[in-house]
Amino acid sequence: MAQTDIRKLKASNRRAGRKIRGTVAIAVLLTVLGIFMLFPIYLAVMMSVKPVEELFIFPPKLYALRPTLDNYRDLFDAMHQNRVPFSRYVFNSVMVTVSVTVLQCVFASMAAFVLAKCRFPGSKLINSIIVISLLYQSNVIYIMQYVVMSKMGLIDDPLALILPSVASPLALFLMRQSMSQIPDSIIEAAKVDGAGLFRICWQIVIPNQKPALMTLIIFAFQASWNIQSGSLVFQEQYKTLTTAAAQVATSGMARAGVASAVSVFILVPPVIVFILAQRHVIETMAHSGIKE
Repeated sequence: MAQTDIRKLKASNRRAGRKIRGTVAIAVLLTVLGIFMLFPIYLAVMMSVKPVEELFIFPPKLYALRPTLDNYRDLFDAMHQNRVPFSRYVFNSVMVTVSVTVLQCVFASMAAFVLAKCRFPGSKLINSIIVISLLYQSNVIYIMQYVVMSKMGLIDDPLALILPSVASPLALFLMRQSMSQIPDSIIEAAKVDGAGLFRICWQIVIPNQKPALMTLIIFAFQASWNIQSGSLVFQEQYKTLTTAAAQVATSGMARAGVASAVSVFILVPPVIVFILAQRHVIETMAHSGIKE
């Protein structure tokens, strides 16, 4: 009897040892991947605090010999020298980003509900078109977008930066896939109780789509924050902060340090939004769900 207990104890210790080794291996792997993913951010920050003469040292160093904030100071000085106030660029970027993010979430949610939970002729064809459209980048339809904006008289208008980004195939696909997981029995029960499609969408389906909505907010904010005026907006008072900063950064080799500061400056808001939103995504996915 004692020998049996000893064998069981040894087997349990071996299983515990394998479990500990597996946990350590996973922790090491995740740590290496985390460092690998954080390295570009670290490199961008280091480049932004290097003096201009250190930016062209070969081989390049992964740290700053004489760190300085002159690049950021030069960036803000150059921005303030424009005839348009710096606050105007910030307002334009915030307006475009918030408008695109909110409208994209609203329209993608409503369209996804119809495609996921309503049966009508041509629904499968529309879903197939949405999937195919994910293969194409926005550059493919840029000329067609410009022609449409020109016909609508929106060239050199802030709406030219907002409207093309409202309709996002990725947002629609993401929300449709998430809403497809909602059981049809819940929709049918709501219809029996007298609820219309609009009420079902906004009071039953949308409240259970927090993970998908948070993910969509992260993607939409990142894409809209990086929108540049391009050939759609020419008046300085309508340009976004990223456009103005890019103009300052592309003024020659002497502004190489400013260009590094611009990359960090543009990187900060999306990172903050991601940090704030991803916590809600993880919490909701861990503690909520709908099952038949």
